[in-house]
Order: sequence, then C-alpha cells, then structure tokens
Amino acid sequence: MSLRWRYTLIALAALLVCGAMAVLFLSNYERGSEEITLPAYGEPTYNPLFALREAIRRDGGKAESRRQLDLPAMRLQPGDTVLMLDDPRLLTPTQVNDLLDWVQFGGHLVLRAQAPDEDLDAEGNDLLQRLGVIGHDGSAQCLTWQVPGQQSHQEFCGGNRFTLDGTTRVEHRWGDSNGDKTTAWARLRYGAGRVDVLGDMDFLLNGDGPADTGLRDLPHRDLARLVLAPNYGKGTFHLIYAMEMPSLWKTVIKRGWPIWLPLLLAFLAWLWARSQRFGALLPSPREERRSLLEHVRASGELLHRYGKTPLLYDAVRQSFLARLRRRSPVAAALTGDAQVHAIADHLQWPISRVQTAMQVPPSQDDTALRERIRLLIQMRNQL
Repeated sequence: MSLRWRYTLIALAALLVCGAMAVLFLSNYERGSEEITLPAYGEPTYNPLFALREAIRRDGGKAESRRQLDLPAMRLQPGDTVLMLDDPRLLTPTQVNDLLDWVQFGGHLVLRAQAPDEDLDAEGNDLLQRLGVIGHDGSAQCLTWQVPGQQSHQEFCGGNRFTLDGTTRVEHRWGDSNGDKTTAWARLRYGAGRVDVLGDMDFLLNGDGPADTGLRDLPHRDLARLVLAPNYGKGTFHLIYAMEMPSLWKTVIKRGWPIWLPLLLAFLAWLWARSQRFGALLPSPREERRSLLEHVRASGELLHRYGKTPLLYDAVRQSFLARLRRRSPVAAALTGDAQVHAIADHLQWPISRVQTAMQVPPSQDDTALRERIRLLIQMRNQL
C-alpha cells in the first residue's frame, strides 16, 4: 500500500470516530438555559437597604442612604420619611427630641421594635418609650399576608413583638388574632405625623438568596409600599442602615484573622527562638576590686617611686613610634637627626621641640618627664 492511500485511510478513520462522537453527544445532551442569581458586590454587600432605595428612585421618588443619623445634614422637611434599621435606643436625647419635633409637623418615622434590655431600657428617655412602645419577650408567630393573584406569604415570623401602653393614638395595628395582645406592626399618630413600628424589617431588605428574597418578591414590595404610604411621593426618604458603627477591634478580630493569626504565630516563634534557655544555675562571676585605670595608675606610681621613670617615658615613646610607622613609614625608618627632621617636617613643628620630645629625661627630673610625655602625646594625636 502506498503512502498516499495510507494517509487517506487514517483520515477517513478519524472522520468516522469524530462523527460517531458527535452523534453520541447530540443524542444524549440538549441545549438548555438556567438563571443563576449571582452574589451581590459593591454597595449591596454593606447596605441592606440598597434595593429599597433603588426601588423608590425608579418609582420617581427621592431616596438617600446614610450609615448614621445626621440630622443637620439631612435637613428634614415635614413631608420626608426616615427609616432607621438599627436600635433606636442608641439615639441621644437631643436626637430623640429633634425627631419627635419633626414628626409632630408631618414627618413619617419608621422604626423597628427591640427586645427588652435592662441596660438600654434603664435610661427611660429612649424614642420607643416616648411613643408608648414596650418590648415583649414572647416568641413571634407568623402572620398571613395575601396579595391578590399571588401565593400566600407568611410575614413577621421572626423579629420582636411589642405592646402599646395607650399614650399614643393608634391609626393601624396588625397582630396575632389568637388572643395575644402583642403587636407586629403599628402605625401611631404623633401630631400631624406618623410613626410606624415594625417587629421585623426583613421584607424591606435586599435579601440574601432563595430563602431570603427580600424586596424581590411582589408581596414584599406591596407590604413595603403600604408601610411607606403616608409620605410616599411627597418628600425625601432617608434610609439609615447602620447607626451603630462596628468596633474596629471586633472587625479586625472577626475578619482579619487570616493576616493577624499567621503574624502572631510568627512572632511567638521568633520569641521562642530568641528566648533564653533555662538550665543549671551558675554562680555570678567575681567582680574585680579595681578598675583598669586604677591598676595602670598604681603601676605608674610604683615605677616612679623606685626611680624607673625612663620606663614610663619609653612606653609613651613606643606608642608614638608605633603610630608613626603606620602614618609615616619613611620617617619611622630613619634614625637620629634624620628622623627628627622628618618628624618635624611631617608635623610642621620646630626641630628643637621635636628633639626635646625624643630625648630621654633624667630619672630624677619629674618636670622634664611630664613635659616630654605631654609632647609625645601631642605628636601622636597629630599624626
């Protein structure tokens, strides 16, 4: 068989294999589409009221999101609405008074009821207590919310229940119908304005997935529209989603452990490597009775007392000559008057002065000894 026919047969075999695989794939699989909800990114990851703000804006309203309640910057008007997601008991007395004054002239305030807390409720001047709202420790029961054309929904299954002491006029109220006096949602009249107190606000949030749909469900949007109805389309919606800022240290410990935990382990390992090893106790080294300078001084006084002053002079002279050999080897190699002239030229000194320094003083002449040692030290320092 020729080479050409061989390559032709190989190509035909490859085509047959590819055709068989294509037929097998097409017979077992079919094209289809599937919708997948992608995880949130950007602002929806930290602003749970992002979907509500965008829904209001697309409906033609004006809405703003804020992390904290800032009344001077908000400049509230009688037709505005303020929705606070966090605990209203964290507000200061000044903020409480300003909010109630604004509500009294036509504002709409939406709050979430909180569970009783001895520390926070001990103040006695929080916003909920001023409105006559009392927290309840009992378990919450789901309430049925039916929208025509939609499946029945169960709302307010979580959150908190509350009771009203009657100090504020109630416009609407929604609670359990089985004899329980607790309330899940109440709309209170305060002057010309209204205050909505909700036991749960999950239906107003973005939603985290299939189990927590948030505003993606039509019944939730209708319920949100009902809650925001008093000033809907009149003024600005101020959505406060995080009045209580998380602690920096708590955030670092909770979310920053992939960084600080390895660094802590590395630091502990470094401390262990650098730490002193414990072993048998050794006696402390014996301290010397005198310092080195005292020994040198005592040795010099001994030599001077016994008439050995030339030895002291010779020690200083040898120190000078040792440095001279390093700084001026040519002058150090000379002897006699030639060396004296070379040293005088190098130091720019008078020859007579150098000759005096290089001569050995008499053994009994202390003045000459001190003078020659002083000159030698000066010559050595100037090299």
